[in-house]
Order: sequence, then structure tokens, then C-alpha cells
Amino acid sequence: MAEADPPGVVAIVGAGLIGRAWAAVFARAGWTVRLFDPHGPTLDAAPGLIRDELEALHAHGLADDPAGAAARVGAAGSLAEVVAGAGFVQENGPETVDAKQALFAELDRLAPPDAVLASSTSAIVASRFTEGLAGRARCLVGHPVNPPHLIPLVEICGAPWTGPAAIQRARAVYNGVGQVAVTVNREVEGFVLNRLQGALLAEAFRLVGEGVMSAEDLDETVRNGLGLRWSFLGPFATIELNAPGGIPDYCARYTGFYKRLAADPAGPSAYEGANAERVAASWPHAPTPERLQARTRWRNGRLAALLAHKRGQTPEP
Repeated sequence: MAEADPPGVVAIVGAGLIGRAWAAVFARAGWTVRLFDPHGPTLDAAPGLIRDELEALHAHGLADDPAGAAARVGAAGSLAEVVAGAGFVQENGPETVDAKQALFAELDRLAPPDAVLASSTSAIVASRFTEGLAGRARCLVGHPVNPPHLIPLVEICGAPWTGPAAIQRARAVYNGVGQVAVTVNREVEGFVLNRLQGALLAEAFRLVGEGVMSAEDLDETVRNGLGLRWSFLGPFATIELNAPGGIPDYCARYTGFYKRLAADPAGPSAYEGANAERVAASWPHAPTPERLQARTRWRNGRLAALLAHKRGQTPEP
């Protein structure tokens, strides 16, 4: 199925940060959004918070009709109600195998048989919570990047038994609502984005913990160095331009240091004990609720501005 589904009904299971962001993504693309969360106060607060996010997106030119989009979002009183008539289900429950197994057993039992069942899990592969399901061929991971309404990437990863049609349909749906879908061809823990992030983060912890650089200066190195390139070029596109003969030439010329680094990677101890304490001590900001809330608002505004800028650029050659 190469073309995107027309807007239909999407069931968002779990109305926390990720679930609300997914609701905003689907609602602004014209879908009818149903929300369910077993925690009543979370569910009650969700429509208003989603409306606020849509208004913020509109301010950056990233949502055309925030009031109309918000009107397409409604709360459901049960799992059965939220999935009734849904063509696509996005699960955002607790990040444990037991919770996923229980949720997907119910979703597979209750959802229409042609609905794709996607999990937002950031690390748990689908085979760990879908193996015993009658409808396991329609189950997969659709891993977003936080916050999904501002960072469009979605990693699609099926279990060994996920049907190709489910993968194709998920990719079409995500692309159709304005996200950027990529396919992880086989299961790996953490999928791809988190494995890449983990490699950089481990080395960052090692460098700061060993006193090579302060935590704030390391952040400057990424956001004013690597991050500028990586906001529009991936690592392979970057190195292609760093050697006259492209990637093969780069490998021949410049990988001596990288080979030595790969032979001595930062290990688990980078996140533990004295090293972790040194990293925390190097970060001069106290994680007060007020600071984290203010920083989250600032981050979201900068991401919205960057996304709007990128969408206005000419395609790469």
C-alpha cells in the first residue's frame, strides 16, 4: 500500500506526553482522534493540553486550523470504546514487557481486524509482547522521538511475524500525517536512533567524567558543531563530503582514529559510580520543576522554529 490512508479514526492508548503529542499529529492531519488512559485525571486533562499544543504549532505555521483539529479529539471511557472503528492504534503505555503484553492482548481482541496495532516503545522489540496473539501479523513498533509533534521521525520495526502489508500501511500512515517514517529491517534492542544516541552519550559521559571537558562545553560541542550538520545531513552524507572520493575515500583516509576508538569503547561504568557522580557535579543546574518546565517550553519553541525552517527549504540535490 504505497499511498497514505485517507484520514480516518486513530485510537491513542495512553494520554501522557507521547500520547498527547501523537493526538496532535493525527488531529492536525485531519484524523478523528480517540484517547484512552486508565488514569482519570490524565485523560480529563489531555484534550485541553492537546489544544494548547495545536495552538503553539499554529503560531509557528505548523498547524493550519488548531480549533478544528482540537475539535476532532475526544476521550473514550474504555479500551473497547477507544478502538471501536479505528483503522490505526498507537499504544503509549508503560515501558515494561508485562504491561505491553497485557495491553496488546486486549487490543488484539478488541480492535477491528484490519487495524494496525503500533507501540511507541523506545526499546522493547515487538516479538517480546506479540508472539502469542492471533493477530500478531498486524503488530509492530512505531517508535517516535520525543516530542513527536515537533520531531517527525518514526522508526517502524516489526517482529519476525509482522506482515509486510502492516509495515507498508504503517509507513504510509505516518508519512501521510506529516511524520518521516524509516524502517528498521530486523529487531535490535533500542532500534536505531537510541543506539546512535547511546553511543554518543556513553562517550560524552566518559569524556566529562574523565575531566576532558565540562558538561556544558560538551553540550556546546554538539549543538554548535555536530548538531548543526546533523540537523540536515546524516553521518554518511556528512563523510561523503569530507573526502574527494566520497565514502570509500573517507574510510581509507580518516578512519585510523575511529578504529582505535571502536576498539576501546566507553563501557557501562561510564554511567555508574564515581564517573556518573563527576558528570552530575559538572552540570551546574539544579533540576527544579520550575527550571525543567521552563526549559521544556523553550526547547519546544526552538524545535518548532527549526522544523518550520526545514520545511521551508528547497529539496537537497
